[in-house]
Amino acid sequence: MDHKELDVWKKSMDLVESIYTLTQRFPDVEKYGLTSQMRRAAVSIPSNIAEGAARKGDKELLQFLYIAIGSLSELETQYLIAIRLAFVEKEVALEKQMVEVKKLLLGFKNYISKV
Repeated sequence: MDHKELDVWKKSMDLVESIYTLTQRFPDVEKYGLTSQMRRAAVSIPSNIAEGAARKGDKELLQFLYIAIGSLSELETQYLIAIRLAFVEKEVALEKQMVEVKKLLLGFKNYISKV
């Protein structure tokens, strides 16, 4: 399975770009704090999809999809923290991206679980 052909991987790559753009606006003192955590969580999503797709069986793929889902949940929480700390304003487009990636991840997980 080529991960680069998966919509969930493509959309999660777009999300990484959006998170990098968003975190560029954070205060410099957050460079090693929330900025770093959000970027790592975002990068973890497509990375785990890719690693799971490269594995031999569906059981391993599912394990990596669960990790990707966990990373997305972390990212959503960190985004809400950034809003609470007034580093950024609420961004509807970014929130829609996260929801879309979550739906694709859950759909892919459910599809693989039934195979």
